Amino acid sequence: MSNQENEQDFASMLADYDNWGERPEVGQKVEGTVMTIGGEVIFVDLGGKSEGAVDRTELLDEDGRLTVEVGDSVTGLVSSVDDGGNVTLRVRPGRGEAMRSELRMAWEQRLPVEGLVESQNKGGVDVTVGGMRAFCPVSQLDLRYVEDPGVFVGQRFEFRITKYEESGRGLNLVVSRRVLLQEEADRRAAEVREWLEVDAVIEGTVTSITSYGAFVDLGGLEGLLHVSEISYQRDIDPQEVLTEGQSIEVQVLKIEPPQKAGQTERISLSMRALQKDPWEGVERRFPVGKITAGRVMRLEPYGAFVELSPGLEGLAHISVLGGDGNARHARQLVELGQDLQVRVLDVDPSKRRISLSREVAEQTDEERREIADFKESSSGSAGFGSLGDFFKQGGKES
Repeated sequence: MSNQENEQDFASMLADYDNWGERPEVGQKVEGTVMTIGGEVIFVDLGGKSEGAVDRTELLDEDGRLTVEVGDSVTGLVSSVDDGGNVTLRVRPGRGEAMRSELRMAWEQRLPVEGLVESQNKGGVDVTVGGMRAFCPVSQLDLRYVEDPGVFVGQRFEFRITKYEESGRGLNLVVSRRVLLQEEADRRAAEVREWLEVDAVIEGTVTSITSYGAFVDLGGLEGLLHVSEISYQRDIDPQEVLTEGQSIEVQVLKIEPPQKAGQTERISLSMRALQKDPWEGVERRFPVGKITAGRVMRLEPYGAFVELSPGLEGLAHISVLGGDGNARHARQLVELGQDLQVRVLDVDPSKRRISLSREVAEQTDEERREIADFKESSSGSAGFGSLGDFFKQGGKES
């Protein structure tokens, strides 16, 4: 045996020794492996030095047949640990006073309990926990606002008992699922914070959608995907391209520290940053003179912006949209959403501008002269002809 193997064996033995004295605590949920099956008690190996004893009756089915064999896995709740370290487990919930005792212990030690949502009522839902009725307020059902608590009916969840009161009328229990979800989210958020940084690419889940974007869960931390960062396309509706629960890949653009106590960091996200820039190779795909199909996306007094491909728009000046030359606004000549045949007049990738003309089946001599005049004037004004002055005055670029 090599020295390295000897060191590994020693390290393994040392780890076992360190865990030798560790024992489960009362109320702790544990899992073990069935070691021996006796006439009244079944012993379960809990790892290290610990063994748990389970009353055989707890592992019988309705017909009195044993439901486990040696080597099977068993999950239970630690009901007691004596001075000698002997552990007693409960696999099934108790009844009557025994059940009350277990629920009281779960409340005192803040242990989770399993419950079945039975019905909806005013302000929340009724939950059955160990045969006892409990109430869960609607605000404690989930991390987010629940519009219809009825969707939870018939489902099993883990809850924490937040109120335990015994009275002559019975047991008054109030439970919360939200506190457990929040604790788990906080744990996952702490793990994410350790490696999350600007430019990191991460998979997240869309949690809610608004008119200005979507909120994305990154694993306990939430970031904002602004509508402008969803795609290179303009004026998209987030609700038309995203759905709640959808898994998406995003890049972290910015992480801002909390502004006030109790707040979390603000994380800005982008899908667009991971997409191919539609202007890449534009001169090859849309060379001057090419006739192509486009769709009118925006209308201005000076012309129409036509989408040639997703996220790529060109401008057809009003003077080359057709008509008799008396139109004062592009909407007098074309409509939003209208499909057009256009000809590429000029391409300027550095300024992200494409100038277009409307291509018609038969052009009049006057239309040909207008297009020629426009192309000639565009050579001295950044490819947009008579729009040169407009852009110099700070007009909006395509």
